[in-house]
Amino acid sequence: MRKSKSVLLSLSVLMASCVGAQTPPSTEAIKKLIEPRLGVNVKVDSVTETPYSGLYEIRIGSDILYTDKTATYLINGHIFNLSTGADLTRERIDDITKIKFSDLPLDKAIKTVKGDGSRVIAVFEDPNCGYCKRLRQTTLKETDNVTIYTFMYNILSDDSFVKSKNIWCSPDRSKAWDDWMVSGKAAAVADAKCEAPNDEVVELGHKLGIQGTPAIFFADGSRIPGAIDAKALEEKFSKVKQ
Repeated sequence: MRKSKSVLLSLSVLMASCVGAQTPPSTEAIKKLIEPRLGVNVKVDSVTETPYSGLYEIRIGSDILYTDKTATYLINGHIFNLSTGADLTRERIDDITKIKFSDLPLDKAIKTVKGDGSRVIAVFEDPNCGYCKRLRQTTLKETDNVTIYTFMYNILSDDSFVKSKNIWCSPDRSKAWDDWMVSGKAAAVADAKCEAPNDEVVELGHKLGIQGTPAIFFADGSRIPGAIDAKALEEKFSKVKQ
């Protein structure tokens, strides 16, 4: 009987060891492994286990990568659900880059109301951005019942700051912006005493991680980087709770 107890005890220890060996590594352990392998000065913000076949999500700012439990392999790309067609990586990026719309300093933006203005967006644009001009000339021109807050986000050239100041200091900022972006009519030179929030908007854009223009933010805090057509904008509006 004593021998049987010893055998059972040994088996219990062995089973516990096997279970321990199968325990998946902690996300912190994977982070310590992967971070130095990604290069000098690369900071991994978080590692999260995903439900996708043992993959782990690596978040670096607003970028998403994937690795295995040994941090040996790196996957740079999007994961799709083939049953639904959903871009799961895009949904995740949208989630981690959401903002609180009410925190935006709207007093530093040009306000334009079309129709009843019931739908609200904030758009970051550079006055020298060709895609921004196309967005104004097509999508936003065709879209009604929307309030647009335009942040003049000067990232392309020093001339962008000059154009933005001239527009900001115009008697009708909204008209001056459309005159330039839609019709190519430049605003009058601003009075030297007039101050524009150019530097504050650049700082805000950097804080929000905006790397290019246009960038569109919606009332629920989600964003769309780049220009989209009117149909895509309407589809997005239909999914946003105003």
